[in-house]
Amino acid sequence: MAGNVVPLHPARIQPQVGFDRAELMRILDLYGRMVAAGIWRDYAMGFDREAASFSAFRRTAERPTARIEKRPSLRARQGMWTLFGEAGQVLKRGHDLSGVLSPLERKLLKVVED
Repeated sequence: MAGNVVPLHPARIQPQVGFDRAELMRILDLYGRMVAAGIWRDYAMGFDREAASFSAFRRTAERPTARIEKRPSLRARQGMWTLFGEAGQVLKRGHDLSGVLSPLERKLLKVVED
């Protein structure tokens, strides 16, 4: 009796984009400080084949206050990191995560009088 051999492994599935440990720790550190300051209360992460995103919310039912996106296909052009504002506008792009997060870091700075 002749039979056909059927491969059991899936046909070349493209891996999804994600954050590495250092990137995620940097983002979650900022998130923790923003929660402590009372600016953010919730977050969501999304992963697909083209991009990974981290969205931060003031309230769960609202649209995100900020969204940090990692898109490796843009690495050679304008940088793979993008910071989006509440209305979806691009606030900052760059090759370095720290530089892209700087507008959010500024929200945490407070002037201390002598």
